[in-house]
Amino acid sequence: MSIIKIENLSFAYDRQKILEDINLSVEDKDFLAIIGPNGGGKSTLLKLILGINPVQKGSIETFGTKPQKNLSKIGYVPQNTNVNTDFPIKVIEVVMMGHIGTKRPLFGYAKEEIMCAMGALSQVGMEKFANNKIGDLSGGQRQRVMIARALCAHPQILILDEPTSSIDVDGQKQIYELLELLNKTITIIVVSHDISVILEFANKVVHINKRLTQHMITKKEKSSHFCEVELFNKLKGNSC
Repeated sequence: MSIIKIENLSFAYDRQKILEDINLSVEDKDFLAIIGPNGGGKSTLLKLILGINPVQKGSIETFGTKPQKNLSKIGYVPQNTNVNTDFPIKVIEVVMMGHIGTKRPLFGYAKEEIMCAMGALSQVGMEKFANNKIGDLSGGQRQRVMIARALCAHPQILILDEPTSSIDVDGQKQIYELLELLNKTITIIVVSHDISVILEFANKVVHINKRLTQHMITKKEKSSHFCEVELFNKLKGNSC
């Protein structure tokens, strides 16, 4: 069974159609890359999957039911993480914000929450920075912390919107290598413009510009240095 199933989905803001007749299935352990122009509907699609926007036409199911019923199974790392780097908050405290459905103890976090946060930091290679101030980290390190925050909810799907938009080339590669490692146990969905990097890690690419086209990236294509031009040619021939 597909863990995300989208059928005949259309969506409009004030009668301006943003998405039109979208069909997409995401399987367990997929590494799905979503590409497309600014304003093409990528972020709107994420909001529909997350249940933020209501479905107007067509249907979306996550784990066989409405998205709003499965929010605890989805971790989300937004493009703008809204972290004030001047605010004196520690890395471990940022990560513990990812706990869902738990009330903060009056005098600090529970031991189990701290252990969970440290485990998430360990997953992303940031446990040594637990007591550092978030503002002292590099952009790539902060993004790892945000991924750890999302992992605190033990998601089955991790969705990231432009996770490397403000990170240098080396940092981008490190983030995608981390996501590749996480993909061994959870499904990854990434919105990104880093097409050349994505081609190395994703197994499925969709292009969204109101409508959607998709392509499955084979191991043969990866080993033969499948390029961006070839990808777009494939996408043009695979409407869905």
